[in-house]
Amino acid sequence: MLDGESRKVYSAPMNKLSRDKRAQILDMMAEGLSIRSICRLTGTGKNTVARLLVAAGMAFREYQHQALRDLPCKRVQADEIWSFCAMKEKTAKAKGQDRPAGVGEVWTWTAICADTKLCASWHVGTRDAGCAYEFMTDLAGRLRGRVQLTTDGHGAYLVAVPGAFGRAIDYAQLIKIYGVPADAEKRYSPPECLGTKVEEISGNPDPEHISTAYVERRNLSMRMGMRRFTRLTNAFSTKIENHVHAISVYFMHYNFVRIHQTLRCSPAMEAKVTDRLWSLDDLVAVVEEWESKQALKEAG
Repeated sequence: MLDGESRKVYSAPMNKLSRDKRAQILDMMAEGLSIRSICRLTGTGKNTVARLLVAAGMAFREYQHQALRDLPCKRVQADEIWSFCAMKEKTAKAKGQDRPAGVGEVWTWTAICADTKLCASWHVGTRDAGCAYEFMTDLAGRLRGRVQLTTDGHGAYLVAVPGAFGRAIDYAQLIKIYGVPADAEKRYSPPECLGTKVEEISGNPDPEHISTAYVERRNLSMRMGMRRFTRLTNAFSTKIENHVHAISVYFMHYNFVRIHQTLRCSPAMEAKVTDRLWSLDDLVAVVEEWESKQALKEAG
């Protein structure tokens, strides 16, 4: 079922785009172009592009929810990446009871397999214990057998990980120690990392594989591959639903279509989720199948 603003956007009359045009627009979304940029380059209306974003986001989220199961991952890294919707958290808090739902800071929790580079699970929400538990529970339900997990030092993981995995995990935290920038460009320059500290939390994690390097590189790719994540611009999301849909499109393209430079295949192929490299036409086919199912539901 569709809900909230997504239903309003998707249910509106939509100009039927050709399969090639849809594939082109989805490719642009996955490569980080904003909706307005896509409209200018393709000559497509803003509402038409937005409706395709909603349909694709929901279709891809449903497909990955079902397909990414019984994964053979053995070394997993998890992290959170910050963004915001409509306004910064400081402004949202100042509104008090008048604060609209879904605005303010937004955290995307991601987990990547260090071997296959597959994004096995992702969750959008706040950075609290509740979201940490939802994220870890979803991740645990997708993995086959015992895994080694590395996260940063966020305290919410200390309850969420054992709550989701129990004792069947080798878990460690890699805690980075930061200094304060000496120059005046504190707003634009990240703090200097002075060192790291390893905390073995449970099981018997292999010290050689206690790392968050892959998931942190994934965070950088997300900032480069989704315009909504670009800092210090006006490219932020204004609706939390569209923010989630954009992330869903990005990870579908990353997992199934994009060839990883090191693996020479897609992460989904390396993880045996699929036996072939997907094309953009395959993505459109997933959207069209989802739309057909929605039409049958609404007709029934």
